[in-house]
Amino acid sequence: MSLLSLVLWALLALVVLVLVLAATRPKSFRVERSLTLHASREAVLAQLQDFHRWADWSPWEKIDPSMQRSYSGAPSGAGAVYAWTSTGRAGAGRMEIRQIEAERVLIQLDFSKPFVAHNTAEFRLQRQGEVTLVNWAMFGPSPFVSRLMGLFFNMDKMIGRDFEKGLANLQAVLKTA
Repeated sequence: MSLLSLVLWALLALVVLVLVLAATRPKSFRVERSLTLHASREAVLAQLQDFHRWADWSPWEKIDPSMQRSYSGAPSGAGAVYAWTSTGRAGAGRMEIRQIEAERVLIQLDFSKPFVAHNTAEFRLQRQGEVTLVNWAMFGPSPFVSRLMGLFFNMDKMIGRDFEKGLANLQAVLKTA
């Protein structure tokens, strides 16, 4: 065997190994972060159920100053819809509040750019005296391409950092309210 054919066989083996590793990764994902906010559950819920207020605390709102936003459906609460499009890093997508309860907000999250994905965002609110423990999660299917990317990028860390920043921003907004 020539050196070139050995290198090609080694590369082929490496590609097969990466594909097999990706295939063995979980077929769904969940990223979540929590923070105790110095605010009532009702005050937190008021921020979460109104997409017009997200501009004050969402970690993605300031990524692209030219991002276009639209609101439709109910003004807030179940049925409220927020859509965005960006030529920059924010991509494009749509969120719709599916369910509101005293301790839970469930949002359908559909991305169309930079890739298509259909996930769920969930906020759980637990009253603890004068403060509220807020758990922010995103979960959904992990198609093969996502599992392949997950071998090289830690999505939990990437998205988790944004959740941490968003919860800290939410705390700051609630302190000034």
